[in-house]
Amino acid sequence: MTTSTAATQLQQIARHWPALDDALGDRTQHAWPPPQLRDYLNALERDELDDPTAYLAARRGLERSPDQLGARPVPINLRVHDTMRPVEAALLDTADRIARAVQRHPMQPPAPARAATAATRAERLVWEDRARRIEQARRDAADPRRWHAAGPGRTAIRAALWLSGRAASAPGPFRPLTDAEHRHVAAIAVGALARIENVLDLADHHRELTASHPCACGGTIEIYGGAGAHPVARCQSCGAIWSEAGVIAA
Repeated sequence: MTTSTAATQLQQIARHWPALDDALGDRTQHAWPPPQLRDYLNALERDELDDPTAYLAARRGLERSPDQLGARPVPINLRVHDTMRPVEAALLDTADRIARAVQRHPMQPPAPARAATAATRAERLVWEDRARRIEQARRDAADPRRWHAAGPGRTAIRAALWLSGRAASAPGPFRPLTDAEHRHVAAIAVGALARIENVLDLADHHRELTASHPCACGGTIEIYGGAGAHPVARCQSCGAIWSEAGVIAA
């Protein structure tokens, strides 16, 4: 995957996130897969797109969350919720990891000094230089391009945009990503965007089922759907077709 591809995918994640917030309260949203095709689609290797380390860490974090305890009413779309939680956790965890590796530490201001009156031009220059270095360090620490491990800016949207900047080698108090770091960010971008497009029904699905789930004739079954299209399954050998309503051609 190229640098521009990963950066673009992370920007798409940020653009789609408000739609996820809107869909979170829609309990009537149609789910993929439809019930008649779910057994087939469960055979797909969905985790092949993910960076396993990041998502396992995200799952462990969610398992420890107090929100997981106790029964409560469900006024939200659980399918959207179960997509947003691990994706957001993975984005934040990845931003934390990448920031620790590539983000330069803030400049250190000069050591405190007792106030004194500058009696000579040389002394005034010394104090002016000290004031300049204090202001430079303050601005560097407050640089809005920095990623912070705590604070109100820790959102999925900002994490996606910050990681997009790193993937695109945008300027700032950072070093460029190594090839390994770029691959890690790219894997997170691919997996997160796939989950989001799937739950929002934006992706054009076209997958073959594994050999352990063949058609009755022994042929391989293909799944089509998404992006507004009604999902169907079709056998490549005998041509049988299944829709949400069941078998429509055999």
